[in-house]
Amino acid sequence: MSEEAKDQLQGHYDPAEMFEWMTKANERYQAVIEQLMSRGENGMSDSSASVFADMGENFQKLGEQLAQNPMILFDEQMSLMQGQMQLWQNTARELLGEQDVEAVIEPAKDDRRFSDPEWTDNLVYNFIKQSYLLYARCILNIVHGVEGLNEHVRQQLDFYARQYVSALSPSNSIFTNPEVMRRTLATRGQNLLRGMEQLTRDLKESAEGLNVTMTDRSAFKLGENVATTPGKVVYQNRLIQLIQYSPTTEKQFKTPLLVVPPWINKYYILDLRESNSLVKWLTDQGHTVFIISWANPGPSMRDYGWGEYMKEGPLAAMDAVKEQTGEPDVNLLSYCIGGTLTASTLAWLTAKKQQKRVKSVTYMATLQDFSEPGEISVFINEASLRGIEKQLDRTGYLDGRAMAFSFNLLRENDLFWSFFINNYLKGERPAAFDLLYWNTDGTNMPAAMHKFYLRNMYQKNKLIEPGGIEVEGVKIDLSKIKTPAFFVSAIQDHIAQWKSTYKGALVHSGPVKFVLSGSGHIAGIVNPPTKTKYGYWTNDKLAETPDAWFAGAEKNEGSWWPLWQEWMVENKYADPENQVPARKPEEGKLDVLEAAPGSFVQVKIPDVLKAELLPKKD
Repeated sequence: MSEEAKDQLQGHYDPAEMFEWMTKANERYQAVIEQLMSRGENGMSDSSASVFADMGENFQKLGEQLAQNPMILFDEQMSLMQGQMQLWQNTARELLGEQDVEAVIEPAKDDRRFSDPEWTDNLVYNFIKQSYLLYARCILNIVHGVEGLNEHVRQQLDFYARQYVSALSPSNSIFTNPEVMRRTLATRGQNLLRGMEQLTRDLKESAEGLNVTMTDRSAFKLGENVATTPGKVVYQNRLIQLIQYSPTTEKQFKTPLLVVPPWINKYYILDLRESNSLVKWLTDQGHTVFIISWANPGPSMRDYGWGEYMKEGPLAAMDAVKEQTGEPDVNLLSYCIGGTLTASTLAWLTAKKQQKRVKSVTYMATLQDFSEPGEISVFINEASLRGIEKQLDRTGYLDGRAMAFSFNLLRENDLFWSFFINNYLKGERPAAFDLLYWNTDGTNMPAAMHKFYLRNMYQKNKLIEPGGIEVEGVKIDLSKIKTPAFFVSAIQDHIAQWKSTYKGALVHSGPVKFVLSGSGHIAGIVNPPTKTKYGYWTNDKLAETPDAWFAGAEKNEGSWWPLWQEWMVENKYADPENQVPARKPEEGKLDVLEAAPGSFVQVKIPDVLKAELLPKKD
């Protein structure tokens, strides 16, 4: 035990004082329980009920396979017992004064839950830690080792088992977390009181599950310290605002650049701050940059489907860019689901013989083939989809906070339990972090669009099939797209796995360049040249498989951004010999509606729901 802990435990605590703060803590705890109970009085949501039903069916399948082949269960139980016996023996040796006793099991190197020295130095905490790790290993090994399950069921069981063992971690408990115990004794329980106050607030602001506060939201204001690149809103309809950014060069490329970001989160992930803003960097390279800022929909937009998102999104934006600049074509740069919509739009334009409206297209971390969608597929099955659709039919939208909670569970220890411990057990306020601020600033999904997307892309993978889906009376065929394309994916992306995005690159019939960035879905894309992080892989040949491509790829240091600019310039999609005087938003044909970042991006989920769901006052 550390000297700090000994000093705190040996300190004098007035019994009356301790009773007082324990009583207050208990009162706050009861209030939280009552709040949770009141939330459950209306019953479980359709999507949650379907998830629990599906989980029960999958564990039943696991039980059936274990009954047919019980040896995996027997072997893991024996391994667990042997580990526990060895742990007891080691603990006894340490009690007798033996030094440097080797641990039976150690946490993974990247497991930050047990980084506090007390987990190793204190005999009791070390025993608790190793007991937990042995049990967790046993549970996960059983799920991984059982035979006779299809891969999707196994993936779901792995997810459910991981949630279970992560929730059981001793680091999540007041009495078995040494850091929390020290804090509780030092503050006379004030940390727990503050924590329960924060938990009460977070529950009120959560749609389903618990959206833990990840950052100090009061530290950020759009247009001041995030989304700061100067520009003007020059067009809007019900679904989008179109922002044109102010030039930073004397001349700009003749062909404008239209950015199509995802609408699952807000566009300013590409414009967090000047040092890592892709928008600012693109402007500095001489591009006339336009970006779509999507509306945050409520129930009134329930019937907005994939076709409406195409017509009122990229197509309407392209029309506005043409009117504003006088240019007949654009370069498109798209991200995530924005890229999926962009591919659909290009196929639609091709079928309409309007493909010349787009000079080049860039897809960043974009799925077009959904055969291997990554970890998110644990939520994609018939039972879950029926539950989601039932809820969408009733409400007209999917609450973005519920979706954020589900996404956070894909990285439960980093994106849920670490904040649970910090906020509710330690009683601390999270630090100000712009990326996490953006991550918690989500958007809703209209019912029609979300149902179409989940069924046709994630479940049935119809987008990749020629004519598999129809949008506004046109059968979509990605193989007909001849527009030059630049694909960039991220090697650690768990949302759009790079090997799946590569399959989409193989479908296009025009010239394609594929680049693989380091890191994940966000950091691999938002990787400015000023920070020599992650690197990227290139291969001039588009091999038949992603593994063959990677085998022949070359690793490069730094950011892929300059490589993209080089590709644009060399192929004259951005032609240095064909430039125009810098285009100022206020000098174009369209009226300036307001300054960037605009009003659409300012709308929070609770605001739009209050505006549409609460009765209007006379």
